[in-house]
Amino acid sequence: MSQLQRIQETREALIDALAERNWDAIGQLDSACRVCVESVLDEAPVDEAVLRENLEGLLVVYRMLLEAATDERQLLVEQMSQINQAKSASKVYHLFR
Repeated sequence: MSQLQRIQETREALIDALAERNWDAIGQLDSACRVCVESVLDEAPVDEAVLRENLEGLLVVYRMLLEAATDERQLLVEQMSQINQAKSASKVYHLFR
């Protein structure tokens, strides 16, 4: 299997993992993707147009991943804030009990 095919398959797997919000799989695929990209860039490109198209497609997926990760992080911040507010309310409740 060529490195370009691996990039394509990894890109598709990243899209699937993102749809499932499977962050463990995304981490593993990210590592594999980095190795593939480094290998492709070290080799002499057979078809620069195809390579460019594959890398641009990969860039789109990484933008989607970044947006999803940012959204997830914001959700966690909001949840932690709610937890902290609940803890504070609980402490106040126990003070006046």
